[in-house]
Amino acid sequence: MKNWLSKRLLATAIILPALGGVAWAQDNDGCSNATLQGDYAFAVTGWNLSPGQLWVPAVIIGVTQFDGQGKFTQVDYPGDGLLSSPPVTDFRTGQTGTYAVRGDCTGSAELDLNVGGIGAGHGVIQLMFVVSNGGRSIHGVVAGGTSPFATKPSVSQARTDWWKVGSEPEN
Repeated sequence: MKNWLSKRLLATAIILPALGGVAWAQDNDGCSNATLQGDYAFAVTGWNLSPGQLWVPAVIIGVTQFDGQGKFTQVDYPGDGLLSSPPVTDFRTGQTGTYAVRGDCTGSAELDLNVGGIGAGHGVIQLMFVVSNGGRSIHGVVAGGTSPFATKPSVSQARTDWWKVGSEPEN
């Protein structure tokens, strides 16, 4: 009986500090809306389902500016811009959105397309993402959305990656 009790106490003495360390790590990893602040270059690659039920490749590049408080603006250029009607010959502007970063470094965003920028129509894209490298990079997927001029949600499969613009700070 004494041997069983001492083994239990020893196991408890080992496990409790370890569990406390796990809880501390999850609560104090430092991610919040403020983790994302400044300019981030991004690239999107994916596929969109056309009205004719064909999967069409999609690529986009651009720059997003996060304000550290849950809002962002961006400019972008679609890889098929010259095939668009009318053709896109420069970066599209006027895109705004909101984002939320949780303490575990996961987050979500909503991008409003073509609000006051080049092009007509209005669309929205929902994104889910994870923050990595202390906020220097973000990896995301399109979770849903509606293209400009569309009457129902778009069907797409796309991923996007953002990288903080600028050099690493000197220590």
